[in-house]
Amino acid sequence: MTVLPSNWEAHSTLIGATKMTIRMHSWPMAAVATVLLLISSAKAGDSNGNFQIKAGVSGVVWQDQNNGISINNGAPVAGAGASARDIVLPTATLTYFATRNVAFELFCCFAHATVAAKGTLAALGNVADTWTFPPILTLQYHFDGLGAIKPYVGVGAEWIHYFDSRSKISAFNKVKFDDSFGLALQAGVDYDLGRGWSAGVDVKKVFEDTNITWTNASSSTIRTNHDLDPLILTANFGYRFNLQDILEAK
Repeated sequence: MTVLPSNWEAHSTLIGATKMTIRMHSWPMAAVATVLLLISSAKAGDSNGNFQIKAGVSGVVWQDQNNGISINNGAPVAGAGASARDIVLPTATLTYFATRNVAFELFCCFAHATVAAKGTLAALGNVADTWTFPPILTLQYHFDGLGAIKPYVGVGAEWIHYFDSRSKISAFNKVKFDDSFGLALQAGVDYDLGRGWSAGVDVKKVFEDTNITWTNASSSTIRTNHDLDPLILTANFGYRFNLQDILEAK
C-alpha cells in the first residue's frame, strides 16, 4: 500500500495536476436467469400480463463533471479534478403493470467502484474502493396500437447507496462516499416475440452527484464533489406473465 506524506498542503501542486478515475466492476445476474427459467416452465407467458422480468447488459456513459478537490475545507486546489470511466455491467428489471398502459419499473444491479489517482500521482494507484447498490424506480407509460412494437417512456429517481468503502491511502485511513439521489428520465421499446418473451432496448438519463471524503487520524480531510449524471444504455431479454397464472399452476 502506498503511503502519502502526512502534510498534504505541501503537496497541493501535485494534487492539482492529478485526476482520479472511478472504475467499476459488477456481480453477474445468474439469479435472474434462474427466475426466468422457473417462470417460463410454469407456462404463464402472456404478452399482456401484469408482471415482466428482464435480464440485460447495460453500458454506463458518465457525462460527469468534477467540482474541485479541497484540503481541510479550503479553497479548491487549482487544476484538480476527477473523471469516471464508462462501464458495462449485467442488470435486472422487474415491472408491474397497474393498467394496460401504466407500469412501475424497478431497475438494479450491484457494482464495485475503485477510485484511482492519475497524472503526477499515478504511482499511488488505487486510493479508495466501495460497493454500490444503485436502484432506479420509474413510473412508465406504455404506448399500444403498434403491434409487436411496444414503446414506453418513464420518469423516476435513482438512489445509490455506497457500502464497505475502503481507503487505500495509509495516511488517510478512512473514506466515505455520500449516498446519491437524483431525477431519472427513461425511454425504451420492447419487441414482442410471442408467448410473453420480448427483446428490448432502454435509455435512462440520471442527474445526481456524490461527495467523497478521506480522513486521517488527526481529522484532516480531503474532499471532492462530483456530478455523475450517467447515461445508461441497456439491451435486454424479457418475459411477461400473469402472477395469478403462476400461483394457480402451483
